[in-house]
Parts: sequence; C-alpha cells; structure tokens
Amino acid sequence: MTQSAEVRPEPSLHRKAAIVRGGAFQHTGSVRIEPISDFDLDQTIFQTLEGKAARFVMKTRVGKEVHWSPDAAAAVESGYEAARAQHALPEIRPELLRFMVEECDFDVEHADGSFLDHLYFGFEYCVQHFPGHAPIVMLLHSILGTGTNTFAMSADKIPSLKALMTPEEWTHTEAFPSVLRLLYSGALRAELWANAHRTEQLESIRFHRVIDNAPIEMSGEDFWIQLNYQLIHLIDFLPVANWVANQNETSFIVFRDLYALLEKLNQRSAEIAYTPASGGRSRVGEPGLASWLTTLIPVGLSEKMAAKSIERFSGRIGHSLDYEICWR
Repeated sequence: MTQSAEVRPEPSLHRKAAIVRGGAFQHTGSVRIEPISDFDLDQTIFQTLEGKAARFVMKTRVGKEVHWSPDAAAAVESGYEAARAQHALPEIRPELLRFMVEECDFDVEHADGSFLDHLYFGFEYCVQHFPGHAPIVMLLHSILGTGTNTFAMSADKIPSLKALMTPEEWTHTEAFPSVLRLLYSGALRAELWANAHRTEQLESIRFHRVIDNAPIEMSGEDFWIQLNYQLIHLIDFLPVANWVANQNETSFIVFRDLYALLEKLNQRSAEIAYTPASGGRSRVGEPGLASWLTTLIPVGLSEKMAAKSIERFSGRIGHSLDYEICWR
C-alpha cells in the first residue's frame, strides 16, 4: 500500500490555502459561513464534551459550512496544484498505514471533515513547510489520545506502534497529546513566558503520557521542535474569517500566545506566516444569532473555561497534568 492522490484525502479549501501560503490566514470577504442545520456534535471528536453551555458553544463554532467565492476558490485550487507539483508527498510506510487501518479506529468526524482529513493536513503542511522534521508525526499525533479523551488505539498496542517508528517520530508522537493539554491548561505557557530571559537554559521537560499516565522526558531541543508541531496543528482549528470577532475561540487564543512566544524566543523553525488581525468586530459573510452570541464570551473567560475542561478530561482518565522543566 502506498500513498497516492487516489488514496489520500482531498483537503478543504481552507486547508489548501494554509498549505499553499504557508501559514495562518483569515479569508474575510472571500467566504460565506453558514451553520450546518443537522450538525451532530456526537459524531465528532467533541462527543465527550459535557455541559449544555459548553456543548452549545462548541457546536456553534464547529458546526459551520464554508462557501468560497468562485474567484477565491479557483486561486486556491491553482496554487495547491502547483504546490503539490513542486513538493511531492513522500510515501507513507506501508506497515504504518496497515497499523492505522487494522489496529486503530479513526472513524470519527473532525471540525472540518473527517479526522483523517485533519491528520493529512498536518502531514502535507509539514512536508512543505517544516523540512528536516518527520511529517509522519502529524499523521499520528493523536493516535495516543485527543484532548477530549477519544483514543484511536489501546495502550497495549504501544510496543507494536513504537517498533514501526524511528526514535524521532516516536518521541514527538507519544508526547503530542500531553503537550497539547499542557498548552491549553495554561501553566506551561505562563512559565515559559516568565522565564523568557533564560529559555536557552531549558535542559529538559518531564510530564505524563495521556493514554496511560506513563512518565515522559524530552530534551530541551526536542521540546522546541514539539512546540512547532503544535503550532502547525493549531492552524487547522483557527476561524476561517472575521478574526477580531472570533478572537475568543480557544484554539485561536493558544495559537496567538504560542506563536508570539516562539517568535520572541527565536524558536519558531516551521514556516508559519501570521499577521495579527486588527480593526472592528464585523462579521462579514457570517450571519446567525447563535454564532454572534459565542463571540461575546470574554477572551480571558474562554481561556479559563478551556483550561478547566482539560483538567476535567485528564482527571477522568487518571492523567496527571503535572510537569517539571529542568533548567541548567
């Protein structure tokens, strides 16, 4: 089994635009965003989310359908075809694909298409914009757990998976779900900002693996690489348009903070273009009362709610959010 244009998922236009341009961009004026009338949150990775308010907000934010203007769509498609011609996607090792098909369950929807669509986006983005680092990490980044306690495989299969991967691939794949939760819980980002004057002294970091709470230790060098993988991952969760109005979306909050942090520390090694939005809170091409109501949640409150949600999800599976940075 080899990867080809016939078997890999077709990215959405939003994903294609990110891959083509190498970064995070809003498409205000080029898209019309409408709610999906029969959207079922229980068919997505957010199926385990509890609480009427939390589920309302999440359903409103992800249950959207994006319609592109013909000219904008044509420009993205043309650019994507050129990008794929210039940056051929490497073959994914057959044994890994076989493991994913036969030993894992990715039969769940994502915020935009299937979960496999989301995984392939990160893979394609890394091939083109994070050269020198294993793109397979993004294809497997959530195989040991998502942020909402859905698991594609059981922990007893870890030795089999690890045997199919290089040390670099395994290091970043097993750490990804844990680092993702630590970023959303907030304390890690706060500590890094507080120690921005001495981050070159960051020797290693210890934390716990999500799927089984096993201890993990990463070198400082690997940790900075991991944060670049995380930044790429977050691109796929950003609002398609109207960034000022949608600035309280939690993934967008974490993306902005992590991007600013890596820029300040000169640790952003992935190609990720991003320009902060400015101006008014207009919602061009994005009607709907429910959608408007979610934009009224203060950024600080939205961030605290996300942190509390992560704490609850980790608590339910006995996963510790404790971590320790070892400074030289």
